[in-house]
Amino acid sequence: MCRAKISKFRTFEKDFRPIHHHGSIAERLKNIRIFRKILYAFVGVFSYPALVWINRLKISGTDNIKHLPKSNVLFVSNHQTYFADVITFLHIFSAVKWGKKDRLGVPYYLLNSFTNVYYVAAAETMKGNWLSRLFAMAGALTVKRVWAPGSKETRKGLETSDTRKITRALQENWIITFPQGTTKPFAPGRKGTAVIIKMNKPIVVPVVINGFWRAFNKKGLRLKKKNSLLSVTFKEPLAIDYDAPAEQILKQIMDSIEQSKEHMMKGAHHWEKVQA
Repeated sequence: MCRAKISKFRTFEKDFRPIHHHGSIAERLKNIRIFRKILYAFVGVFSYPALVWINRLKISGTDNIKHLPKSNVLFVSNHQTYFADVITFLHIFSAVKWGKKDRLGVPYYLLNSFTNVYYVAAAETMKGNWLSRLFAMAGALTVKRVWAPGSKETRKGLETSDTRKITRALQENWIITFPQGTTKPFAPGRKGTAVIIKMNKPIVVPVVINGFWRAFNKKGLRLKKKNSLLSVTFKEPLAIDYDAPAEQILKQIMDSIEQSKEHMMKGAHHWEKVQA
């Protein structure tokens, strides 16, 4: 009986323990799990109707994430809105934690959300307004863009400080990243994603999403069209040769999230052109 009480206390205590002990007040709050649970519940209550009632959410492949370890897992996904994509991932991870398979169901999972996850986002995006700053506190790992938006140059790697930031987070968490770094379909991937994979040798889970560009505006915070089909597909973890060149790993990633040149050349597609 005594051991059971100690175990419960340690679990409760963990929710209050920061992952890192430095940074601004906002950064410290972001790393306190109990704060994140409250924030997830708040965001979840307001976003759930748009995902399930106003639109139709189709989830597949959650068996591929059900038994993953709690650390060093990297989700790579195509990107269609700034925030709706990530919010949907958080809903799904929490639902899977509560035993749901390929569905959200009744959102009682918001009572104890899955917070063992961060997502990579451009620093300038997260500083836009108070709402984006709030979402940043939900677990954003902000990185600096090392290319000029709209330029034709090849996507470069991450800054050294950003690489360290992601590496630290992977040691105890799952990370969601969007290799293209833009909501524009079939944009080239960033080499930095492959570098992170070579450095940390994480389990890499590809995710393919669709329909979010149709249902939401670019930021993903305002409805654009009702009754849209939103799909999220989790594929099996990739078999990666971590010693392969970064370019080869990046090509494998882009093909797995169906954003490679080969996929683009498969004829007419359903993508609507959106701005980067």
